[in-house]
Amino acid sequence: MSAQDQQEQQLSILDSLMKTARAKGADAADAVIIESDSLGVSCRLGEMEDLERSEARDLGLRVFIGKQQAIVSTSDLSAEALEAMADRAVSMARYAPEDPYCGLVEPDMLADSASAIATSGQLDLCDDARPEAETLFATAKEIEEAALAVDGITNSEGGSASWGRSAVALVTSDGFAAWYQSSSHSRGISVIAGEGTGMERDYEFSSARHLEDLDAATDIGREAAEKTIKRLNPGSHETCKVPVVFDPRVGASLLGHLSGAINGASIARGISFLKDAMETQIFSENISIIDDPLRPRGLRSKAFDGEGVATQKREFIKDGVLTSWFLEAASARQLGLPLTGSASRGTSSVPGAGPSNFYLAAGNQTPSELMADIESGFYVTELIGMGVNGVTGDYSRGASGFWIENGEIAGPVHGLTIAGNLKDMFLNLTAADDLVFKYGSNVPTLRLEGLTLAGT
Repeated sequence: MSAQDQQEQQLSILDSLMKTARAKGADAADAVIIESDSLGVSCRLGEMEDLERSEARDLGLRVFIGKQQAIVSTSDLSAEALEAMADRAVSMARYAPEDPYCGLVEPDMLADSASAIATSGQLDLCDDARPEAETLFATAKEIEEAALAVDGITNSEGGSASWGRSAVALVTSDGFAAWYQSSSHSRGISVIAGEGTGMERDYEFSSARHLEDLDAATDIGREAAEKTIKRLNPGSHETCKVPVVFDPRVGASLLGHLSGAINGASIARGISFLKDAMETQIFSENISIIDDPLRPRGLRSKAFDGEGVATQKREFIKDGVLTSWFLEAASARQLGLPLTGSASRGTSSVPGAGPSNFYLAAGNQTPSELMADIESGFYVTELIGMGVNGVTGDYSRGASGFWIENGEIAGPVHGLTIAGNLKDMFLNLTAADDLVFKYGSNVPTLRLEGLTLAGT
């Protein structure tokens, strides 16, 4: 089926469902179809280990009767099943408790349907590449061979390669109807160095919307191996308070803590350590943090959100000051604030809010310059555990990486725990200039001052 035919079919199904739900008593409704198709292969020690193929098509219907709502999902898109689904959803809504903040977004806040579809196409989120299993296996094998060729690598946990494609259609009873499709490609590996109790592991991967944007297979294998070799023979360190530098692949976790803390639902419930921080300085004045759902080929790009609102690039932290929450319709109403186009939803739950392509802007120092004055410090490459309290901001996570001596990366260390509070960590954060858009959330190398390291 062509993309155009798929678009027309999905939007037609949802439009018909809107009419059915209204005829059965719903005051308003919206519905989403998500179709996906994927293929993945893993290879270990030259042999195919896993071959996974999946296809799915799910529909979620949300209906409103006054301030009561219900949501029902199904994978059966036959006319009979959808009529029964509408019946069930309306019946459930009649018995649901009232929610004064639920409801569709106001019609004047909806994106123009034609513009939303056109912008989705301009974001270039989907390519035509559909590698066969044989090609994916050859890629996974090439990654693994490149890693195993590095002296000191003793075993492999497997190389992998995969692709996927999805299509999303959203229709509301207020007249919004839009659709987009996206592709995804990934490849990666995890390898082991050393023997017995001295074994260490590390990994590397690459993911992109377009196959041509992936890192080369041999580069991924070699980088994974080199990272693993560097971790051999780690030491430990006594408890101390020193500057801590986060490698970009772990530093992005700080953005996850920030986005959770400025989620409108958390703010409305009063359960965030930043609930009173709007328009206050929570980072240094040199820090800007941006959400850009309109980044071409971005891993989380989208032209419209889960409620039909047009998305836009926003600076959530400007010169260190918090400027906005992530809001969907319900939390925006509760807080009395305008929408931010941040709603996301699946087929079986009401919309929530969160980031798309979320990143901390690059600073003006190289990573070497950022560390140059550190006589003794810790460079983190791996975080363990989830010891973060979103209500208080208290932070405590296991970590491993490398010790910094006189501004230079020295030997590997493990068995440490980083402790602090996110409010202090944010305020005492400095960014290097090496920002690369590799993940959904991205940061450059980050330096944080005055953290406590619990060691041995």
